[in-house]
Amino acid sequence: MSLLNGRAKNVQFSKAELERYSRHIIIPEFNIEGQRKLKAAKVLVIGSGGLGSPLLLYLTAAGVGTIGIVDFDVVDESNLQRQVLFSVENVGQAKAVAAKKRLEGLNPHINFIVHNERLTSDNALEIFKDYDLVADGTDNFPTRYLVNDACVLLGKPNVYASIFRFEGQVSVFNYTDETGVRGPNYRDLFPEPPPAELVPNCAEGGVIGVLPGIIGSMQALEVIKVITGVGKTLSGRLFLYDAATFETRTLKVRPSKKNPLTGENPTQTGLIDYVQFCDVKLPGANLEELPVKEVTVRNLQSLINKGADFQLIDVREAYEYEIVNIEGELIPLGEITQNADKISKDKQVIIHCRSGKRSADAIRALEQEFGFENLYNLKGGVLAYAKEIDTSLATY
Repeated sequence: MSLLNGRAKNVQFSKAELERYSRHIIIPEFNIEGQRKLKAAKVLVIGSGGLGSPLLLYLTAAGVGTIGIVDFDVVDESNLQRQVLFSVENVGQAKAVAAKKRLEGLNPHINFIVHNERLTSDNALEIFKDYDLVADGTDNFPTRYLVNDACVLLGKPNVYASIFRFEGQVSVFNYTDETGVRGPNYRDLFPEPPPAELVPNCAEGGVIGVLPGIIGSMQALEVIKVITGVGKTLSGRLFLYDAATFETRTLKVRPSKKNPLTGENPTQTGLIDYVQFCDVKLPGANLEELPVKEVTVRNLQSLINKGADFQLIDVREAYEYEIVNIEGELIPLGEITQNADKISKDKQVIIHCRSGKRSADAIRALEQEFGFENLYNLKGGVLAYAKEIDTSLATY
């Protein structure tokens, strides 16, 4: 990155740092100039979870001088299957704060800046402006588009990665090469988000635990390449990895003339409402925002205790039902509209999933397509039931 050349010239190392980074420095193509650029760099990492864990660990170990961590979430026990930054003692703690403490133990020569807050259209530009590049480790489309657009508007490179089940992707967006040519950005690859209900996040769709380690390490490598200028970055290319088959592909990404930010006729000059942009399912209506009636797990238990006549439907997948269930009738979300005739219209129907999101989607679909008026979402789903009613139940 040419912007680091001037700043890197003034970088000095202590004896301890030189010893720590010696394996970098003895690489002829990298040498002490590459290490100076790393120490001079300021990198913002969005998310400290599955991808953020290996990304932060390797950037810290490599010697990136300033690392910002954006994360508003807290550590949950289910995170520990893949988020190797954290341990059992961190459960319930703020991820960004716990991450900083762990990383300081790995490398005391790094300056960490914690942004323990949700990234939004209101704060993104202010947070991003002081960093040289951004590494996006998020798991949802609204934040991905937000990160991309903020990077484009500020002229920052965006090192992107994503994971789902057995599949991973890595690329570098909005990168300006040594000739001054700016590469494509996320909107050139994905002009519009897919329907939200077709692309669940890791909490809903799952991810094999080792995959974030593989893809997050690749993402860290791209960050290092962008900073130092060593090697060829993935700008203009999308790397695809399938852990189940161990197959890889690299696709070309070209700038689009219709890109609303960088195309021939740009129509967007600022950040927008990305939740609305990504979740609109019907013309003129944001289906996700349509309210659904709810009952709590205590309401449900009261109905059970009274022997009330109601129908309980579970819209999770069959393998989830085998892990834990509360004896609802299993009709997976993807089959719910085809099985509408199995759902009563004459009595109260309570629909649930793991946390309440998929069941709310099921209710909206049934109400829109079939006119149901007696459907209630179980707030918090199986997780809430296991926490408040039957603590012997396993959660996942």
